[in-house]
Amino acid sequence: MSAKICLAVDLGAGSGRVLAGIYDGTTLTLRELNRFPSEGVKDESGWHWEFDRLLRHIKDGIAIAVKEYGAQVASLGVDTWGVDYGLLGADGELLGQPFQYRDSRTDGMMERACALMPKAEIYRRTGIQFMFFNTLFQLLAEKKLADADRLLFMPCLINYMLTGQKINERSIASTGQLLAADTQRWDGELLAAMGFSEKIFGELADAGANLGSLSAAVQREVGATNLQVIAPGCHDTASAVAGTPADDDGMVFLSSGTWSLMGRELKAPVLTPESFTAGFSNETGVCGTTRYLKNIAGMWLLQECKRVWDADSQPLGYDAIIRAAADADAFVSLIDPDAADFQAPENMPAAIVNFCKKTSQPAPLTVGQFARCIFESLALKYRATLAKLEQLTGSPAAALHIVGGGSQNALLNQFAADATNRPVIAGPVEATSIGNILLQLMSLGDLPSLSAGRALVRRSFATAEYQPQNPAAWDGAAERFKNLCHSNR
Repeated sequence: MSAKICLAVDLGAGSGRVLAGIYDGTTLTLRELNRFPSEGVKDESGWHWEFDRLLRHIKDGIAIAVKEYGAQVASLGVDTWGVDYGLLGADGELLGQPFQYRDSRTDGMMERACALMPKAEIYRRTGIQFMFFNTLFQLLAEKKLADADRLLFMPCLINYMLTGQKINERSIASTGQLLAADTQRWDGELLAAMGFSEKIFGELADAGANLGSLSAAVQREVGATNLQVIAPGCHDTASAVAGTPADDDGMVFLSSGTWSLMGRELKAPVLTPESFTAGFSNETGVCGTTRYLKNIAGMWLLQECKRVWDADSQPLGYDAIIRAAADADAFVSLIDPDAADFQAPENMPAAIVNFCKKTSQPAPLTVGQFARCIFESLALKYRATLAKLEQLTGSPAAALHIVGGGSQNALLNQFAADATNRPVIAGPVEATSIGNILLQLMSLGDLPSLSAGRALVRRSFATAEYQPQNPAAWDGAAERFKNLCHSNR
C-alpha cells in the first residue's frame, strides 16, 4: 500500500508542533513539519494564549504537509494541555484570547466553588482532582460568561476554526471538573449550583470522532481538499496514554513533561472517599476507559529554574544541567513538588531556596544542586504516588512506563527506578503525537483496536529500560520526604 499520512497537532505549554505520521501498513514513522513557541502573553487582564498566532502556525504546518505529501495526507488530529478554553459569542467569534491556566484570576475560586457545593460532593460527581486552575474555577472568575454562546476547550476551539464544528471531545472536557464521572455527560446539577448555563457547553463526542473536512475557507488557505479532521484523545495525556507501548492491561504510566501524570487505565472510575482524600483524578480515556491518575508537578520546576538562569547568565542546555545534577551530592535538599510555593512563582530558584529554609534544610547553591533537588524530589513523589495508586486500585505494578519529553532524562529515569524499586521502561518521547495518530488510524479503519495500535508502537519505536540499582538508599530519603510534605501542609 502507499503510505498514509496522518497529521498530529500537539500543543504544549511551551511549544507546539505539527508532525506527520507516515503509516505504511506495518510500521509508523514520524516527521516534524513545523515547530513553534506557545508561550503566553500578559495584558492588563492577565495571562493569555495568543490563539490567532497558534492557529496560524497550525495552518502553516498543514500547508507544508500538503505541499510535500499531496493527496497522501488523509487526516489531522489536535491535542493540547487540559482545562483551558475559549468563549464564542452568538456570531461565532472569539470573545477574547483564551486565558492561561496559571493566571491568578482563579485565586479564591476553589473556596467559592466549595461554598456553593461541598468539596466531597463535587468529587463524588466528577471524580476530578482539585487543582486551582480547573475549568470549574476559571469559569467562576470568568467576566465574559454572560456574553458567551458556546465554550470550547482549546483543541476543540482549533477544530472549530478548521471545520466549523462546535463539538467538545470527552477526554479534554473531563479535565474541567464539569462532567459527571459515571455518565461522561455535563453534570447539570453541578453547573446549576455554580450558576453556569448548560447551553454554552454544547455537544460532546468520543475520541475518534470524525468531524469532517476542513471548511472551504481553510481549504483555500492550506491547499487541502480531502483531509478529514478527527478528534483523537484531545487532551494530550489521553493521547500519550494511548501511545504507551504496554502489552498488559494493568500498566502504570507516567506521562512526563511540564507535568508528571501517573496512573492506570481502568474500566470504571474510582470515586471512594479514599480516592478523594488522596487527590486522584478520573479523567475520560480513549476507547471507553477511565484514566485514573494523579497530577504531579513535573519539568515545570526545572523549566522555570532554567528561565531564570538563562536570564541571569550564559544559558545552559538541559544535557549540561543533567550532568551537573549527576555530579551533585545525593539527598542534600528535598522539596514537595506539589507545594503551593511552586505553583506560579516569579523566581523558581528563590522559591526552592525559601522552601528549604522553612523546612530546615540546606538550600541549593549551584545549578547541579538545584537540578538534583528537583529530580530526587520528583522520584520520591513518584514512589509515594505509586504506592497509593497500587493501594487504591488493589493491584501491584510490575513496571513503570515513562513516556513524553521527560523520558529522555536518563538520570531521572534511573532515580525513578531506584525510588520505586520497579523497572522503568522509557519512551517513546513522542507518545502524545503517536497516540493522536493511532486514534486517527482507528477512525479511518486502518487499525482494528487500541491493542493493535500499541503493538504498532512497539514495532515502530525503541524504548530504554532502567533496572533498580540501589533502591535501599532511597528508603531513608523517602521517610524524610514524607515528613517534610506533611509538615508543609
